[in-house]
Amino acid sequence: KAAIEQTPQQTKTMASGAFRVAVFLSLVCSIAAFGGVAPRGLFTNRFVSGTNFRPVLRKANIGPMMFETKVFQKETLKFSNAPDETYEDILRGGRDKFKLVTKAFEGMKQIGVIGWGSQAPAQGQNLRDTLKELGSDIKVTVGLRESSPSWKSAKLVGFTEADGTLVPQDKAIRESDLVMLLISDAAQATDYKTKIEPLLKKGATLGLSHGFLLGYLESIGEKFRSDINVVLVAPKGMGPSVRRLYEQGKSVNGAGINSSFAVHQDATGRATEIALGWGIAIGSPFIFETTLKDEYCSDIYGERGILLGAVHGIVEGLFRRYISQGMTPHEAFKHSCESITGPITKTISKEGILKVYERMGAADKAKFEQAYSAAYKPAKDVLAEIYDEVRSGNEIRSVIMHGNRFAKFPIGKIDGTYTWKVGAEVRAKRVESEIPLNPVTAGVYIATMMAQIDVLREAGHSYTEIVNESVIEAVDSLCPYMHAKGVAFMVDNCSRTARLGSRKWAPRFDYMLEQQAYADLDNNAPINQELIAQFKANPVHKAVEVCCTLRPSVDISTTGASTAQDDLSFTFRQ
Repeated sequence: KAAIEQTPQQTKTMASGAFRVAVFLSLVCSIAAFGGVAPRGLFTNRFVSGTNFRPVLRKANIGPMMFETKVFQKETLKFSNAPDETYEDILRGGRDKFKLVTKAFEGMKQIGVIGWGSQAPAQGQNLRDTLKELGSDIKVTVGLRESSPSWKSAKLVGFTEADGTLVPQDKAIRESDLVMLLISDAAQATDYKTKIEPLLKKGATLGLSHGFLLGYLESIGEKFRSDINVVLVAPKGMGPSVRRLYEQGKSVNGAGINSSFAVHQDATGRATEIALGWGIAIGSPFIFETTLKDEYCSDIYGERGILLGAVHGIVEGLFRRYISQGMTPHEAFKHSCESITGPITKTISKEGILKVYERMGAADKAKFEQAYSAAYKPAKDVLAEIYDEVRSGNEIRSVIMHGNRFAKFPIGKIDGTYTWKVGAEVRAKRVESEIPLNPVTAGVYIATMMAQIDVLREAGHSYTEIVNESVIEAVDSLCPYMHAKGVAFMVDNCSRTARLGSRKWAPRFDYMLEQQAYADLDNNAPINQELIAQFKANPVHKAVEVCCTLRPSVDISTTGASTAQDDLSFTFRQ
């Protein structure tokens, strides 16, 4: 407490706002250990070996808070069986629910979308289109710095100065009833208290799609202003997928990207309805509850794991391995990358993780078990490290420090290496029905996915959050883009935080799997039957099964006409 209280005074003498961020984030690990930013459900009063904090799994019958709504009709679903039985509230979305959005947004005149990164183009357009369809007079306005290179991109999809829907950032903040702050993490930390919060109207709603800002404010001893609502709606997919599935939803009801929501502060008594209305209006097929703290830990962790970093490292390593075993480069790419982005993740998407294994014959099951047994612990080792780095604030601090170097060292593309050049050739000649489901590849990939799931569950995260962050976002949002345009494209087309995380952690997965898992495979190490039994009996399979019943009836369309702005020219701006 003393350290936190001293921080604001000490940092007044620091010339750099970014350095202040680095200082505050160094405190987050201590705060987490003493209950300040630990995810909901953790018991933080237990220690191992005297001083080493380790999260302890919450009691099996404790679920997340059950939310209340007077506008929408929620459902309570069973997401896992004993001994970890949990029930969670969800809100099912769809275009048939759009008519309720105006009631949820009652009293609003303007929504301000601040920024134009991965999420803002999609969420801004979706909100605008929904409200227009309803005949609502609520105006959706994009607020940008007047020097922003994104100004032209916003105009391309119909936001203009002439009709007042494209305005300077400070004007949008000052005049909006719901301010959706979708600028980068680093910019939020640097600008929120000085350039954003002072402009918010009393009774306005601050809307976030990431929980990082809360951790920043807590660690410097600050809070959100008490006279505003603070809510979160976080789509479980990159922005372009949020837009494309919304567009598909115009002809297929319920098509969209799932979202988590949170109410951190309710100054007006209407924060929950506003958050749920926001989630419905952007096309989420189902919405589940989280907290800003849980979302922050799981989201940044997930993109460094199976969503981006891990799959990048797995493909690179297996591609080399299969070539060394005698496959041609094209065959090696099919058995590594194509196998993951094709039959493995498509099966998981519609039938669940366990079904990939159950569909195999006896010989392939044995190969899967050997690969799973060899890969699980090395992968979990890296994933546990990532979670600790995120929770402690180290990972975000590294992103912010890179932001200070960005002008000198901008992020480069990764599609120039041999692996991804071969991948482009394979995609050009692809015959979908001929893509193999390689049991070794499946064992390594699913072991990593399960390790990621287990780290989150051991840290007390809810099953809805775990499945959406570690399974659905991978197989229904990111992998379809990887399959259509390549893993390298996907890594290069996410937020700056995600791109940096993938580049940092992919080599760690590649190294650990090659040095440990693949060495065990080469040495015919015995299968860990206890580990395989735990995989088969893992309670998450029930949660995945439930979530599969809630998925849209269509797969995302990753090509063709769209206003999703999912071309790399929008990511790599000059």
